[in-house]
Amino acid sequence: MTVLELPKLYTIFNGCALLHIIIGLIMIKIGQKKAHIASMVIALLFSTAFLGCYLYYHYHAGHVRFAGTGITRPIYFTILFTHIPLAILTVPLVIMTVVPALRHRFDQHKRMAKWTVPVWLYVSLTGIIVYLMCYVWYGPPIRG
Repeated sequence: MTVLELPKLYTIFNGCALLHIIIGLIMIKIGQKKAHIASMVIALLFSTAFLGCYLYYHYHAGHVRFAGTGITRPIYFTILFTHIPLAILTVPLVIMTVVPALRHRFDQHKRMAKWTVPVWLYVSLTGIIVYLMCYVWYGPPIRG
């Protein structure tokens, strides 16, 4: 696998994380705590794999510019400029949600999860949309 193939891989990781976040939510809503834990751990592992691949890719490939034109540009940049700060925020939110669960402080875990889950879902979904817009629908991106 080359560095230029990593966006497809890390987007698959992102999609798998999104799927497991949704499954984890469903499992806790129906009272399946062990399934919730398993699914959320898997989501966290996929998100970690995504982040590692994403950082490695951008370290080696550098900056990429969106190749779309016309109305797609403001749409893309609106999605991207909401995605980026929330993606950065997701890391501490996830940590502040997982740590109380590990300490069996489920009241704190639940309180934080109400903030973390919607942000994590949004970031995962918009990350997939950014990939599709930049690399598939209007790509390949301009390097440099």
